[in-house]
Amino acid sequence: MTFPWLTALAVLPLLGAVLIGLVKVWSGRLVGLITALVTLALGAGVAWLQAADGAAALAERVTWLAPLGAAYSLSLDGMGLAMVLLTVVLVPLILIAEWRTGTGSAGAAEAAEADGPGSGRGSARAFSALVLLVESCSLFVFLAEDAILFYVFFEASLIPMYFLIAGFGSDPVKRSAAAVKFLLFGLAGGLVMLFALVGTGALAAQGGSLTMSLTELADLDLGGSTLSQVVFIGFFVAFALKAPMVPGHTWLPQAAAQSTGGGAALMVGVLDKLGTFGMVRFCLVLFPQEARWATPVIIGLAVLSILYGAFAALGQKDLMRLVAFTSISHFGFMVLGLFTLTTASLTGSIFYMVNHGLSTGALFLLIGYMVRQRGSAEVSAFGGVAKVAPVLAGFTLLAGLGGLALPGTSSFVSEFMVMAGVWARFNVVAVLAALGTVLAALYILWTYQRLMTGPVTDQTAQHFTADLSARERLAVIPLLFAILALGFFPRPALDLIEPTSQTIMTEAGVTDLAPIVKGVN
Repeated sequence: MTFPWLTALAVLPLLGAVLIGLVKVWSGRLVGLITALVTLALGAGVAWLQAADGAAALAERVTWLAPLGAAYSLSLDGMGLAMVLLTVVLVPLILIAEWRTGTGSAGAAEAAEADGPGSGRGSARAFSALVLLVESCSLFVFLAEDAILFYVFFEASLIPMYFLIAGFGSDPVKRSAAAVKFLLFGLAGGLVMLFALVGTGALAAQGGSLTMSLTELADLDLGGSTLSQVVFIGFFVAFALKAPMVPGHTWLPQAAAQSTGGGAALMVGVLDKLGTFGMVRFCLVLFPQEARWATPVIIGLAVLSILYGAFAALGQKDLMRLVAFTSISHFGFMVLGLFTLTTASLTGSIFYMVNHGLSTGALFLLIGYMVRQRGSAEVSAFGGVAKVAPVLAGFTLLAGLGGLALPGTSSFVSEFMVMAGVWARFNVVAVLAALGTVLAALYILWTYQRLMTGPVTDQTAQHFTADLSARERLAVIPLLFAILALGFFPRPALDLIEPTSQTIMTEAGVTDLAPIVKGVN
């Protein structure tokens, strides 16, 4: 390929964000949406090119920091393509859903427009620009083939997300505190990762090749020393804070509670996936020996995240915090599948990243509608919504069923594969993790019952005077369709992801256990 398709894909949202700052206020949101839709089309084109010509034809590499062995290097494998497609699909839907977001108050567009050109903070075009910046940084991370390039955009993604939380939350004081906490946890993880990168360079130099290319690093034998164990721990801590996992999870519920529905969908559906994505790229591929060494502890933390997140979700009174805690539980499943190291669990875990973005993204968007309509995120502020807004109730039920991994939804496929892979190696762990699945049904259905069923309360009758608008339905229907389509026809997605799983298995030097059939010698 002579044309840099991958660079164009990642840079396009950045250019769109810059353009938003140059146009009139009233057209800023439109520019943002058009940019996101063109990025979606380009992402689909890149997927077609990869299928037609192979990933190698799309690779780009230009020498960058030669003394450090670093290069501007982009590439795309099956896992990266899956995450790219999730990102380019989710972003335009978020912009459609948050079309009237302007100041963080019940959010009329008129207030946003009144801010005037250059007002920045809290304006409608600032929201669109920040979403596009997050998209650009995330795409660069998913495409980066160089460790330093990965790190630069991994850290850069913190800045626009910080302003999305700080500028558009409902409470000026709480949103600032939540944004600062989000930033501090992210910077702490980035600092640890920086030390790990220095250690990786030292290990590569010991092997006779100073390089930051992830492909070349994977071909070196970096493991088997105390330094490699320390470097592995550094990477894992950085990514576990981003994902997040218990005990580094405390920033997420607070940040989600102070975000708009679309902001939370972007943060949890895309940005937090940089953590699990990094675990694959660095922890499993570069340091497979250390991954096996740390497996008992990591699996313990994953199970703790699954159960803690589920039990915490049951006790939440705030809807945004509730969905955030369910995500902590789901991230536990993803990490558990990754470090179990079977083909089924790895493929299921990577597929889980996509499915979680779909179901949780839809839930956050729908709850964002409800919170904006009611003016409160408290569970007790609702009741009988299904009688006055049946479409909203039906969509919320379907998104919730996707979140609890009901058969027929895409999450069922990924969660079943994770559990099957875990059962093959760690029976007891699989049983404990299954408790998280049971709890998921409890917190989703119980929450739905309290929100949607029963008599219509006075508060609901007063605030819910209309069902979802056409625009609001347009933002959610594609996600619900994808949840069902990938639930009944997951094979194309699994075929895309499975080569990455097989590569990890080869790098780790492990094989799947042969099935045991009773009565057969």
